[in-house]
Amino acid sequence: MRGFSCGRRMLAVLSAVALLGGCALGSAGQDQAGAPLPVGAVTMVVPFAAGGGSDISGRAMAAGLTSVRPQMRVDVDNREGGQGAVAYSYLLSKAGSPNYLLATETSLLVLPLSVDVAFSYRSFTPIMKLGEDYTLLVALPSSPITSCAQAVDQSRHRRVLAGISGALGPDAVVFSEMERVAGGDFDTVPYEGGGETMAAVLGGQVELASLNPSEVMGQLRAGELKALCVFADQRYTYPQLADIPTSVEQGIPVSFAQFRGMIAPGGLSPEATEHWISAARSFAESPAYTEYVASEFLQPRVAFGQDFAAYLEESEKLVAQVVRR
Repeated sequence: MRGFSCGRRMLAVLSAVALLGGCALGSAGQDQAGAPLPVGAVTMVVPFAAGGGSDISGRAMAAGLTSVRPQMRVDVDNREGGQGAVAYSYLLSKAGSPNYLLATETSLLVLPLSVDVAFSYRSFTPIMKLGEDYTLLVALPSSPITSCAQAVDQSRHRRVLAGISGALGPDAVVFSEMERVAGGDFDTVPYEGGGETMAAVLGGQVELASLNPSEVMGQLRAGELKALCVFADQRYTYPQLADIPTSVEQGIPVSFAQFRGMIAPGGLSPEATEHWISAARSFAESPAYTEYVASEFLQPRVAFGQDFAAYLEESEKLVAQVVRR
């Protein structure tokens, strides 16, 4: 894939960004490192810019945790840059502190497999997997491309620009898979989050985009965009998405779910770890979680603590097959 190869040429730059992000942000000792429980305000770090799926997820988790722990304040801090590496490096620098959380997704697995960064998912404390998010392939209504299969066919014969959130993120994986299993050849253009990707496809800078349902539902309803397929083996059951065919239905066997979750710094005390897992379980049983899942059209598949870690281990193997090929 031309765009994915371009992303690989960015590795040295992204590594430098990630390393700077980790070195310039202070020591964890200033943030209650090793403390048994959080004290004062808690920070929910979001690795991407405002407006995208990660930002929506982070804000929903911050509000949801506050709803089940009213005595706690959770502030959101967007730390975009380096395709998420800056935020993860920042969290790495907070090792042992119970006062930080991060709204994570599949870039937690993709980045360490693609870039020489100082972290992997094992560097952090898995708290909760909220659910799974299958992306949609979308285009302007005026685009001659009307299906996922046709997008692949067109890419073989002409230049097709496709917007993705992050050069090395989940969107890059689905386009890479469309090339590997179906023979497509896309030029991918990375943006710093779903909001920028949305603006690019609406503005005609790219012809296609891979976006989460929550990011694009308003534009689909308004007729500003059309959905070509969902990268899944089964259709969504939500009425608003049920008519969108899957890539598999169209003869493109690409199914890839981005997870949404919450992690904490590594080196937490057992008390702090249990505190956050308990809070996360309460959130998962609350109306706030039900409302978030429904509004973002997620598949509500939750996991906590060690079960979330086991999920990450298995998912890493799958992502590695694509990223390292």
